[in-house]
Amino acid sequence: MVASVFQLQCSCNNYPWGKKGRESLAATLCAKTPNTGFEVDESKEYAEMWMGDYPVLPAKGLKSGEELHKIVDDNKEQLLGKTCIEKFGGVVPFLPKILSISKALPLQIHPNKELSEQLHKKDPEKYTDPNHKPEIAIALGPFEVFAGFKDNNDIQDLFSALPPLERFLPRKDVNFDNEVLKQICYKILTASDEEIRSIQAELAKVPKEKYGKQGYMLDLLPRLQQQYSKEDPGNLVALLTMNFLSLSAGDAIYVPADAPHAYLSGDIVECMARSNNVLNTGFCPRADADSIELFTSALTFSPHSAEEVKLGTSKTEKSISGKTSVYAPPMSEFNMLKTSLQAGEKESIRAIGGPSVLFATGGTGKLMADGNTQDIKEGYIFFVGQGIEVSYEASNGLEVYQAYAE
Repeated sequence: MVASVFQLQCSCNNYPWGKKGRESLAATLCAKTPNTGFEVDESKEYAEMWMGDYPVLPAKGLKSGEELHKIVDDNKEQLLGKTCIEKFGGVVPFLPKILSISKALPLQIHPNKELSEQLHKKDPEKYTDPNHKPEIAIALGPFEVFAGFKDNNDIQDLFSALPPLERFLPRKDVNFDNEVLKQICYKILTASDEEIRSIQAELAKVPKEKYGKQGYMLDLLPRLQQQYSKEDPGNLVALLTMNFLSLSAGDAIYVPADAPHAYLSGDIVECMARSNNVLNTGFCPRADADSIELFTSALTFSPHSAEEVKLGTSKTEKSISGKTSVYAPPMSEFNMLKTSLQAGEKESIRAIGGPSVLFATGGTGKLMADGNTQDIKEGYIFFVGQGIEVSYEASNGLEVYQAYAE
């Protein structure tokens, strides 16, 4: 029998949108776990640290070195509990990550469950599971993101005020609705390089007052062009149709399946249903883009404003001392707890009827669980099996996130 609480070691991937060397929070947190051999290379970009049992980049038991999915598979009832197994199968149903973002990720959607099943059956090497991937992102500092569509009225205002955009309308005097928006996205994504480049040049010459409350677009346009190219259709789709949010530490968003999004900059906690399926169409070389027809046909139109994108926090009955809040997205696979303690403060989290992964993003302290006391500090990651109460005592302040399912 394995211990119900054990420390994890994780690793980072090296996508080019990641931050370089120790500028990457993902890498610096990953390097905090002792005795792993992971060292930060200042010449490399570090994008994501994965902290789940997904086999692409699995966490491992720190002491055993065994991959988490193997540990879970050998001890399902002990670690997951019968309810979780019945609901989600014999796996941890969520995947937490730390992301460090220096430039825009590809403009993307994560396909819904039905489409994921079809894609996985057709091409299991590219679409490595049949699951959907709704997700949340929590800012650990300043965080910029494109997510979901703007209100149709705001999009129509732009297309009415800016003559260069008329060529993307299906007809003149069109009444904007979601079907029209889908057609506009398709026309932009299938436009030629020359057309995309010339339209951006025309838009850059339009006086800022013509953009109304969306004048921020003129400031973002050269940034996006520099990061990728003046021919990238993602520049236009994101700026013209999608919400742009500039968030602060603790702010969060929820991105449902089939909703377009592209993270632009910052360090975040991300958590999603256990999947790695994605469709990319912008902020990437055209040769790397997925089918535009598939992307646009799958688009969903919720959220449809900046406010609908945001995910708030609330008090949680899991907290005994009231030092913990919860991010609870409208999905069944997970919630995320956040515990914030000052020096000397304590908190206990009631036993949860399913697995959880907890990780410290700041501070130092003690973790008491399953009859044992262990050090917990910035970068330390633990797996906690079902039915285990967890307590913290902060030495020098302590911030802990805990993703869980039940």
